[in-house]
Amino acid sequence: MEERWSTEHVLSLAPDQASLKAAGKLSGPAPWSGAGWEQGVLWGLCKGSGSTPYRAAVELATPAYKCSCPSRKFPCKHVLGLLLLWSAGAAEIAEGAERPDWVAEWMAGRQAAVEQKTARQQVRAETADPAAARRRVERRTARVSAGAQELRLRLADGVRRGLADHAAGAADWEQVAARMVDAQAPGLASKVRELAYTPQQGLLTGYALLHLLAGAWGRVDELPEELAATVRTRVGFTADTAELLAGPTVRDRWLVLGSRDTADDRLTTRRLWLRGAKTGRPALLLAFGRPGQAPELALPAGQSLEAELAFHPGARPLRAVLGQRYGAPEAGPAEPPAGLSPAEAVAGYGAAVADDPWLESWPVVLSEVVPVLGPEGWQLTDGRSAVAVRRGSVPEAALWRLAALSAGHPVTLFGECGPAGFAPVTAWAGQGRPVGVGQ
Repeated sequence: MEERWSTEHVLSLAPDQASLKAAGKLSGPAPWSGAGWEQGVLWGLCKGSGSTPYRAAVELATPAYKCSCPSRKFPCKHVLGLLLLWSAGAAEIAEGAERPDWVAEWMAGRQAAVEQKTARQQVRAETADPAAARRRVERRTARVSAGAQELRLRLADGVRRGLADHAAGAADWEQVAARMVDAQAPGLASKVRELAYTPQQGLLTGYALLHLLAGAWGRVDELPEELAATVRTRVGFTADTAELLAGPTVRDRWLVLGSRDTADDRLTTRRLWLRGAKTGRPALLLAFGRPGQAPELALPAGQSLEAELAFHPGARPLRAVLGQRYGAPEAGPAEPPAGLSPAEAVAGYGAAVADDPWLESWPVVLSEVVPVLGPEGWQLTDGRSAVAVRRGSVPEAALWRLAALSAGHPVTLFGECGPAGFAPVTAWAGQGRPVGVGQ
């Protein structure tokens, strides 16, 4: 049978705090009956306010969820409560039980859907017209080139006018961003919107980097292959997941260094950072969820997973997609991951920027550092070198909790190092379990 998930793993699936709180009330055996666990599927009946119990089920490998309740949140409180009960090793969940008919029907439907999707993909691949695809790329390339040239002129006009009136022209920059969207360059549009609200002290840097990107697109065919791939990605060209997975992949046992969720009105984005045990290579996985729905990919810090990753091309490949897995996630090494000194971390970011000038941060593990509060804010020091904690990267209260975890002794920290300092994500104190910073 599969290894049971940790409580932290289950909690990471929750779409919001309200669901977590409600699930806690359903994590005991009292409301559950007919619960079982067999070959990667977990199910149970949860007593509700009506006469008919809710049917909750989880396919653990994906994971995927089913519940007969009317909630629009996925996973709902019933599924989360069932998972919490299972993770605690409750005897009420019969291991190796026979699947009820409603669970078997659900799994059969999922399998049929997978087969249909595979068949559709195969048909599309067989009927694809390479010439038509090439013409679409050529048309988009021409539109992006026109947009990039217009952007360079706008930036040059802004410098000639002077940057002091930049704030007054924020609405104009929104129009420029819309023009970049029309030019099918969403990456440029995003950077323009950021520029519209950049503080005065960062404007010149923002102008320069955006001008450099627009200019690089004009010479993309002359650039080295890796740098050209970076420019295409920054401008807004995306790689097809199936094509990435069909190309070279990297198989390793990947240690989960940490994760962080960000949300807006449209989307919840989960960033998962990994490191290969054999290759030492860092990787970033992205997962998305609609409002009220947590991203499906949930791997708590400290776990490890044997799998193949396919990396997006670029001068500094970091973002990857998850390919074939070889077994379920397992508990990682007991000791904290190896890391660098603050000075080495800053130098490592500098080397990464030399390859990719638009790189805002680079993942790094800091070893044996102590968080201290000085006149200029929080710093992480090993006694020989120090790096500032990026302001606003985590709440102030989280930094005080980190200081309490440290208690003046060195800790291991994973996070992102960039020009504004270090943004902590995960902490290890001694031989303890990893703790999220600011979560």
